[in-house]
Amino acid sequence: MKIAALQSTLYWQDRDANLAYFSDLIKNIGAADVVVLPEMFTTGFSMAPEQIAEPADGPTLRWLRDIAQQHQIAICGSVAVQENGNYYNRFYWVSPEGKSHYDKHHLFRMAGEHKHYAAGMERKIVEYQGFRICLQVCYDLRFPVYCRNRNDYDLLIFVANWPEARRHAWSSLLTARAIENQSYVIGVNRVGEDGNGINYSGDSVILDYLGQPVANATANTPAILSAEISLPDLQAFREKFPAHLDADGFELK
Repeated sequence: MKIAALQSTLYWQDRDANLAYFSDLIKNIGAADVVVLPEMFTTGFSMAPEQIAEPADGPTLRWLRDIAQQHQIAICGSVAVQENGNYYNRFYWVSPEGKSHYDKHHLFRMAGEHKHYAAGMERKIVEYQGFRICLQVCYDLRFPVYCRNRNDYDLLIFVANWPEARRHAWSSLLTARAIENQSYVIGVNRVGEDGNGINYSGDSVILDYLGQPVANATANTPAILSAEISLPDLQAFREKFPAHLDADGFELK
């Protein structure tokens, strides 16, 4: 499966400008099966959902559907959404066959996200081209139990607005999640400065099941990461080194 991960700048709270920007980028990515965009890719990481949130079937979801159909790809990234009286940081997965979503579970309290958005309560796995794919958002990365592979996924995707000040944690935790879960991992982060003056270095990466980079991006620079990942290679490694058989059982509450 061919991956294109878009490490990009974001226009602050300007959906139309961001969608136009990504439309142009996607035209030039070449062959891809899956395109991954950052967290809150239409607005930046804004704590003003009353200004930026869209209805559940809003213009960004329609744009994602159009892009998926036009280019015959799966495309994903998170958006601020309003539904049933709550705001959610919603990770949309859209393919030519349909859509799914995951609402961010761990809300970043240091930025007050928990005061403005509701936490999602459902872990989400989607299937595409034989891969089982677990959808996660930014701060979820810090919680390994929630990310734990229960033999139910092959690819773990994190979309993020992860500040440059904690870039070492971002890179280290992505590597750890790949190794401990024997899974491919994609981490897509933004670059540039947001409307709150916070800087983002990107450090986006596609890792294999050994935690080794298949593709990575230069820091502080917009980039398109391209890589091909192999399900047979992953399955062969798990059969040769079946550490998952010795994992501790647990239940999430």
